[in-house]
Amino acid sequence: MTLEQLRIFLAVAEYLHFTRAAEALFITQPAVSAAIQCLEAEYGVKLFHRIGRRIEIAEAGKLLQVEAQRIIDQVVQAERGLQELNNLQRGELKLGASLTIGNYWLPSKISQFKRQYPGINIDCTLANAEEICEGTATGIFDLGLLTGGVKSSLESYLDQEVVGSERMQIVVGKSHPWFERPEITVSELAKTDWVMRESGSGVQQMFEQALQSWGVDPSQLNVVLVLPSSDMIKAVVENDMGAAAIPDLMVTKELQLATLRSVTVMPNKGSAQKPLEIVQQIWKLKHRQRFQTKITSVFEEMLRV
Repeated sequence: MTLEQLRIFLAVAEYLHFTRAAEALFITQPAVSAAIQCLEAEYGVKLFHRIGRRIEIAEAGKLLQVEAQRIIDQVVQAERGLQELNNLQRGELKLGASLTIGNYWLPSKISQFKRQYPGINIDCTLANAEEICEGTATGIFDLGLLTGGVKSSLESYLDQEVVGSERMQIVVGKSHPWFERPEITVSELAKTDWVMRESGSGVQQMFEQALQSWGVDPSQLNVVLVLPSSDMIKAVVENDMGAAAIPDLMVTKELQLATLRSVTVMPNKGSAQKPLEIVQQIWKLKHRQRFQTKITSVFEEMLRV
């Protein structure tokens, strides 16, 4: 059994099609068929059932798929470890970051790292909080960066560390009744339309947690639009549709130009009159047991500065 045979087998198991597997691996279809036939003949098992013009993975194939993926993952980690013997002159770092962090907080960190280690390739994927947690737990990302909580089902797999903080502003456009008001009370939050991020977004989790700490049930708000990015929400609110909670890193220019106004939220009368804020920590996630490269460790130290 060779690594090349295992790679071919995993491609066939993924595509359930010999020709598509061959195209993905940039080899010929006969080479794919030969590799599978060789494995089946060597161990006397059927890895795939041929049913007409399609194939299905057999029980032996399902077993080999799990073990083969584990072997290939170990080989990849060994390759990455060997690459680091060259004093961080080459290698790869895979990051997963929430949209706001990836677009506004993380770029300066990446630029600083690349200036010191220009040969390291950084692959950064922007996703929502749930996808980042799952990707870090399954090894898709070396590190995950997000606000919001980690799913309870994944907490045992992930180490969490605070590396910064993020503040959110409640903003409105020029024609909104709150635009000319210096402040509003908590009870008024339910008296306007809202534009929100999708469920599972770190920004949405952050806003909902703040509302609950203020004694407001998020379901009481009149949500008229749900969008997949804070940039889209900012543009919609800037064009006078409702109110929104947006990370302050994203609205600096708009607040300076007065196309948006930040609204201060005060407790209801009779409470301590101190402005209510939405501040949440930026978390770095990594797997507790997966091999951590030197590249990952160096980048972690840079995040803590």
